[in-house]
Amino acid sequence: MTAPSVRPVSEREARQVAEAAREQDWKKPSFAKELFLGRFRLDLIHPHPTPALEDVRRGEEFLAKLRDFCETRIDPARIEREARIPDETVNGLKELGALGMKIDTKYGGLGLTSVYYNKALAVVGSVSPAVGALLSAHQSIGVPQPLKLFGTQQQKETFLPRCARTDISAFLLTEPDVGSDPARLATSAVPDGDDYILDGVKLWTTNGVVADLLVVMARVPKSEGHKGGITAFVVEATAEGVTVEQRNAFMGLRGIENGVTRFHQVRVPAANRIGPEGSGLKIALTTLNTGRLSIPAMCVAGGKWALKIAREWSTAREQWGKPIARHEAVGSKISFIAATTFALEAVLDLSGQMADEDRNDIRIEAALAKLYASEMAWLMTDELVQIRGGRGYESAASLAARGERAVPAEQMLRDARINRIFEGSTEIMHLLIAREAVDAHLSVAGDLIDPEKSLGDKARAGARAGGFYARWLPKLVTGPGQLPRTYAEFHPSGHRDLATHLRYVERSSRKLARSTFYAMSRWQGRMETKQGFLGRIVDIGAELFAMSAACVRAERLRAEGEHGAEAYELADAFCRQARIRVEELFGRLWTNTDDLDRKVVSGVMSGAYEWLEAGILDPSGDGPWIADATPGPAKTDNVHRPIR
Repeated sequence: MTAPSVRPVSEREARQVAEAAREQDWKKPSFAKELFLGRFRLDLIHPHPTPALEDVRRGEEFLAKLRDFCETRIDPARIEREARIPDETVNGLKELGALGMKIDTKYGGLGLTSVYYNKALAVVGSVSPAVGALLSAHQSIGVPQPLKLFGTQQQKETFLPRCARTDISAFLLTEPDVGSDPARLATSAVPDGDDYILDGVKLWTTNGVVADLLVVMARVPKSEGHKGGITAFVVEATAEGVTVEQRNAFMGLRGIENGVTRFHQVRVPAANRIGPEGSGLKIALTTLNTGRLSIPAMCVAGGKWALKIAREWSTAREQWGKPIARHEAVGSKISFIAATTFALEAVLDLSGQMADEDRNDIRIEAALAKLYASEMAWLMTDELVQIRGGRGYESAASLAARGERAVPAEQMLRDARINRIFEGSTEIMHLLIAREAVDAHLSVAGDLIDPEKSLGDKARAGARAGGFYARWLPKLVTGPGQLPRTYAEFHPSGHRDLATHLRYVERSSRKLARSTFYAMSRWQGRMETKQGFLGRIVDIGAELFAMSAACVRAERLRAEGEHGAEAYELADAFCRQARIRVEELFGRLWTNTDDLDRKVVSGVMSGAYEWLEAGILDPSGDGPWIADATPGPAKTDNVHRPIR
């Protein structure tokens, strides 16, 4: 059976839906936004913000309990072997209060700050990424976060106490034929009196197999008295008509409870609607602004573990008369892991603390953190496997069976791979961040490149753009980065010179802004199709943000007298490595194979190179590329299993 046709959506309509879901206003300053505009606002992140003492006390108190629980009551080998988190482990986390880390104490939660929530996820994720994913999906994108931001008082009082102690939640947006293009969302929510009737199928529902409460995105048809549009609902997982049709299996995160959920004539009270009709995507994106920091938290944990194993193994293993760490080919990998782990933790702590202070708009910072951490963690884990050699490719169980330390490097590689896809793939994150990075340009000149705008609109846009660029462009010529003694506090006596790196960031920020302007002038309305260029612009911004965070964190540690010299050394190493990557990215902005790649892709799609595929056999099974998601009653058993 072939997949049913999905509601047809034009490219323009898809863009309009995505644009409507964006937060349009910038009411608070943003370090990253300013960075892309060529304005290096170090004052927004330095001195490094610090948590309140009471928040530290409560956070450390919980972390101590959580560490003990993870050491004594989580068996990661068993989770990997059985591909399931034992019920007693989940119930233990409930008793500990781990389901309510981000929920306010007045609703029975722990009320931890973002910083300590991230630290907690790092601890759990270092033991079992599958358990970390369960807690993250429940709190970062599940019921608690959207209700905290958009829920009514009655909804908070009804659902948050349950989420804090007993009920697991899940977030359901993706469908079999709908991923990052929500304009094609097919699940419907038809008004019926004081209720809505849900019909549709959701795919990759993390926690969905064991969830008690679901956040479901569905399309409300426009009708009299109903604005319509994609809308968010809280749905009881045990409601009549809700069926978990399958528990999915993956290359990594083998304990994750991820499935396919079908809704057939599911009645949902209007009181369970989160926000007004049509606000579902905006709620989802706003929720992710800070929720995205959960993946960087677990990436930091992966980096720390990779560093520990690399250090211990490379000291013990000898080749040609000396430890392999002393060989430059291996040592450069260890240096990369150490320096990058330091930078990722700097990005995470800075972003988390800014989220807690709520003085800055961190939508770009959180997105950059997710993008950068997931990519760098994958590289670090891959390098660890290479350092371990054959033992890196061998499973922990096999290592143990022949009498060696059971180091699960290959499992970590499999587990880390999903982070480049979860909560927005790298490619989608590039486009999302790029849209925010060029927002200032589009706000003044967008009508100039919009083919549907009138000549009058274009004339007015031209006048606005002329005034904006007359003021903005001259500021991109020179700046503090060209003055040799700028940021002198980052070169204290006896320490590495980090000031030179901050001056580089300032100069590169202006160069980045100029490059963006040149590209908009050159391509105008075709700019959005230049995804290779936009991706490199974003990657440069990510590197500059990480360099800034690393320097600021090093200075904070030095000022506090805690590993200051070592922190400066790691920050210096990271910045020097990052600068090489930045220079390469700048070169590839204008010297690349993007045009040729498009021609090759056209040839592949037309079948012109099909002869190249000769000489192999395809081991894939039969079946459609996309499963049938036609609404209707379930035809399989319900595999939903709430944990009690």
